[in-house]
This record gives sequence, structure tokens and C-alpha cells, in this order.
Amino acid sequence: MRRSGWKRMTVGALAVSAVSLALAGCAGGGQTGESSLDGERVEQTEGLGEEKIGGGENQGKDQLARILEKGEIVVAMEGTWSPWTYHDESDALVGYDVEVAGLIGEKLGVKVTFVEGEWDGLFAGLDAGRYDLVVNGVEVTPEREEKYDFTDPYAFIRTAIVVDGENEEIRSFEDLKGKRTANTISSTYAELAEGYGAVVTGVDDLNQTFELLLSGRIDATLNAELTYYDYMKAHPDRNLKIAALTEEASLVVIPVRKGEDSRSLREAVNQAIGEMRESGELGRLSEKYFGSDISRDPKSVE
Repeated sequence: MRRSGWKRMTVGALAVSAVSLALAGCAGGGQTGESSLDGERVEQTEGLGEEKIGGGENQGKDQLARILEKGEIVVAMEGTWSPWTYHDESDALVGYDVEVAGLIGEKLGVKVTFVEGEWDGLFAGLDAGRYDLVVNGVEVTPEREEKYDFTDPYAFIRTAIVVDGENEEIRSFEDLKGKRTANTISSTYAELAEGYGAVVTGVDDLNQTFELLLSGRIDATLNAELTYYDYMKAHPDRNLKIAALTEEASLVVIPVRKGEDSRSLREAVNQAIGEMRESGELGRLSEKYFGSDISRDPKSVE
């Protein structure tokens, strides 16, 4: 597992060092609420860390310093991709990414404000500075590497080709050539399908993708292997199957804006991810939402 390469300390201590702020102890339960931001759905979660950054003069004024000064980090996600980020029966925003982002907020000692939107809008908001992080099962691609800096991976997943249970024409990624697929435009899955010659239909969310597949309007869809298992667990009567899987696991990361302004934020988030992995928190969340530990590279597990 790639390490950040600097002396270990708590995330709270790192944040203090980065912006020369004093620590102030805090305790108590979290509070949630909803507000609005640019017409998007917003849910707020209060930081619950044992240590919380207090007031004081903020001389750095980089992104992390501004977050700490405001006491809030804005995290964007779709809210429609189970089990990563979705709404439960009570309409509460839940999922693996929701809890991971919440823990990052805890360790920084700030309130987490979740903003939900469509896939492309998440990155547009990050580019414009409306969001601090996009936590939505984002995978590393060469195109994204050119535009964003990434945290260390916090999950590792393989991509599956999902087809109708009776489909025998698609058995490999090469068989996608000329076939109809559906995914959110500019997603890793859409790009991969196009790379193999598929004709990709753009959709808004996962449910729409499976509706198109079940109705025969597309031949296949690409998605995370674990997302397929989660869908089938909720819909055991659906006649779908995995036709093929990638050999290598994709790296799931948190993108931040490129440049020095976001460097200390990325380092602080890396430290939080490292602490969550070492404490077993990431593994427990993986088991809770996926039924297996996706927080470690399968190649590193003996």
C-alpha cells in the first residue's frame, strides 16, 4: 500500500501544523440537518472527532486552512449509487462513501456538508471551487490524472460486464465491439466500454441502466463487480449475470483540485485514510456495505 512518506501524527495534529492553529478539545454527539446550495440537495453532518480545531489567526489560507477556519468541508456525491452513496427507506443519505467522508470530517474536526448531484456536475463543482472533495467511488484514469490530484486509494474494485442471463454473445471485453451499453457519460465504465468499441448510451443513474438492460434496449452495462452483487441481493428475481471481469483491480480515490493550494488537504485526507485502514474502520465499513473487505489491494492479501 502506498504511504504518504512523512512522519506519522494524528490528522488533527497535522491540520494544526499546516495552519498554525491551536487545538481545542470537543465531545458530544453529531447533528444532522438539511439546507440548500445552488438548488442541489444538501445534507450536513457535524464532525464528531475527539479533537477539533479551534479558532485563531489563519495565516496559510490554503484550502485546508479555509476549511478549518470555516469549520465545514463540502463533499459532493451522486446519492443514487448503492451501496456507495444512496438513500435508505427513510430517505436518509447512507452508504460506504457517506461513512468514509463522515470519518474524514471527524478526523479533521469539521462539519461535513454533503451535496448531491449528477456525475458530471460533481466535477464541475469541484473545478469551480463549490466542493472541496468528490467522494463517489471515483477511479483513477489517465484523463483524470491530468486534471486532478488524488488521495491514496481507499478501495479496490474490479469492473464487471453485466448482461441478460440468456446472453451468450458477450463473454469478454473484446465482445463489446459494436454492442450497445449504458453508463453515466464520462464515467470510467463508459470510457472503458467505448475503448472496446461499444456504443454507449448516457444515463443518469444505476437504476436507469439496469432498466435499459432488462428491457433489452442495451446489450450490456459495465459497473463495479460489488455493485452488481448488491443489486442482485435486492432484486434476486432479475435474470442478469456477469459475463466478464477485469483482471486488475481499479484504484478508488478522492480527487482534489491540482496545485499547491490543495496539497495540505490531500495530505490530511491521506492521513485520515491511513488511520482508518490501520484501525480497521475501513475494513468494517467494507464488510457492512459490500460483504467483503475492498479497502485493501487484493494482490497485497496473502
